[in-house]
Amino acid sequence: MSRFHSLMKNEILFISDLHLTIERPEITKKFIHFLTHRASKAHSLYILGDLFDSWIGDDDFSPPIKTVKQHLKNLVEQGTQIFYIHGNRDFLIGQKFSQESGVILLDEYSVINLYGVETLLTHGDLLCTDDIDYQAFRIKSRSQAWKNNVLTKPLFLRLLVARWYRLRSFLHKRKKSNTIMDVNQQSVENIMHQHQTLRLIHGHTHRQAIHDLDIKGKAAQRFVLPEWKKESAGVLCWEKSGYHLESL
Repeated sequence: MSRFHSLMKNEILFISDLHLTIERPEITKKFIHFLTHRASKAHSLYILGDLFDSWIGDDDFSPPIKTVKQHLKNLVEQGTQIFYIHGNRDFLIGQKFSQESGVILLDEYSVINLYGVETLLTHGDLLCTDDIDYQAFRIKSRSQAWKNNVLTKPLFLRLLVARWYRLRSFLHKRKKSNTIMDVNQQSVENIMHQHQTLRLIHGHTHRQAIHDLDIKGKAAQRFVLPEWKKESAGVLCWEKSGYHLESL
């Protein structure tokens, strides 16, 4: 790729919550088409968590993981940077995945300068502080001891456990109110003030929207990315002239 062509790529893309799995081949096909035909025109792609519906370790090569990694690598080699923030479903993604795909792993809260505005990026689950049970599990499951205990288990056993966790998560969600499953407004304001940002982009809640906020007397915005489904998917596109939500 020529230096001139690289300079022409100035668009920044944001996606999250694809939940890729062998049971949803249509979403994988849609994502690969997006990487090949749309994301290749962008300077950077930020994936804000839950690219996969579950992740049991970097040694898992079951479909569609191998194919997805290869297409991510192809995109990086074409000159588009890809950044990743772990989701609640694929937080075990590690450095081996990063090396094989070319994707750069970011911290759970990361601030970028988005055309002159400091912008906070996160998956979004940390902001759902009303969900006490989940937050307790999150603290436990992010400990190195818990991760080591899981990752040292045989692959077939981890596959079974992942299926069980997905079923348990589905059943638990049915019992929880919409309020508990959404972000806590005060937590949003606190974390944006802590990171000194007036713009927040996240996923996780599957409630695509743009919210106007007031952070210590200053106007702010919170962008919620859409979930990818068979019938609909979307990407938040940002250029120097502004942003738009693009349907795929």
